[in-house]
Amino acid sequence: MNALLINGSPNAAGCTFTALTEVAGELENAGIATEIFQIGHTAIRGCQACYACRQPESTGYCIFKDDIVNGLIDKIRAADAIVLGSPVYYAALSGQLKALLDRAFFAGRFSHKLGAAVVSCRRGGASSAFDQLNHYFTISNIHIVSSNYWNQVHGTTPDEVRQDLEGLQTMRALGKNMAWLLKCIDAGKNAGIELLVHEDKIATNFIR
Repeated sequence: MNALLINGSPNAAGCTFTALTEVAGELENAGIATEIFQIGHTAIRGCQACYACRQPESTGYCIFKDDIVNGLIDKIRAADAIVLGSPVYYAALSGQLKALLDRAFFAGRFSHKLGAAVVSCRRGGASSAFDQLNHYFTISNIHIVSSNYWNQVHGTTPDEVRQDLEGLQTMRALGKNMAWLLKCIDAGKNAGIELLVHEDKIATNFIR
């Protein structure tokens, strides 16, 4: 079993990374392999709503062949669980991460994985950014893992984040809950419980 943690911050070892490593530590302690995927300073174009990735002949990848988005689609498909981590910019997730997730989630098919969102902020805006990230899960048949509080840490530097003892505890609880649920799902598979089969998607417009 493995978990993919996506660091949506341009800072490779900043506050968001500090929170994600706390989650990853608990997953590793429980025997779950982890990878932290770093976006960094890469420029990522947004979704063009061309629908090429949704056509019957599509391969399930974005038509724009930059490695970071289509490479991430492969990583998400291979993962049993994903954690989306973002700094808070103007009470929202980072622009790079939004551009990446819009394209990856529109093109990819990620049903039946576990998912969780983690946000890092100086003071305010965490709840709205947290809500935005969870929207990617609730539209994708991805099962959201909870913690003992909203998954947020506070501070302007990694050292300040490490002083947020409640925030770090929230990250550890998230990691433990995710590891436990992954093991429950694995036990269910071994017991013969099959994955859900969903109906084909019905898209209804409000204009007739």
